[in-house]
Amino acid sequence: MIQTLEAARADALERLAEGAANRRSAMHVPAVGTADGDMRIMVLRAFDPAEWSMRFHTDVRSPKVAVIAADPAIHVLAYDAEAKVQIRMRGRGEIVRNGPVAESAWNAADNYARRCYLADAPGSPSDVPTSGLPEWAEGMKPSDDALAGARQNFAILRVVLERIDWFMLAHEGHRRAVFTREIANWIAP
Repeated sequence: MIQTLEAARADALERLAEGAANRRSAMHVPAVGTADGDMRIMVLRAFDPAEWSMRFHTDVRSPKVAVIAADPAIHVLAYDAEAKVQIRMRGRGEIVRNGPVAESAWNAADNYARRCYLADAPGSPSDVPTSGLPEWAEGMKPSDDALAGARQNFAILRVVLERIDWFMLAHEGHRRAVFTREIANWIAP
């Protein structure tokens, strides 16, 4: 049972780092909300505990890109059902299309992941069920040459956290703590 604020903070940061590093972690696919109240599940690609920053991949044609440009408020919710730990986060989002971080993220992705950015713009209407991918790209790993147009649609969503609300369900008594970079407080669950 966690008994100190330092241990609770460390637990939250370690869980987020593990979520970014391990695709089997419950924290790997948190819900991300934008200022318009829309929520979506996104893959946590990186977490920097020193900077309190998260990285997700996104399509620049996604409606959330315009929402974040108008109001960068972001909420992130991650839950580990086995450990009974919920982490709610607030921060500021930024869409990064170019530069070393975006290029590194693009270069680290395999061609299956890159092919997603060949698809129709997220939210595009269709008369039939569709992945949005061109027919030739369905079920196959495209070559680098075939992906030439995909990079222009790729960006990262960088979220710098301002507040972390850590909550642990426990038979002995629930625990909840709220953190900013400077302040840590226990609060009633």
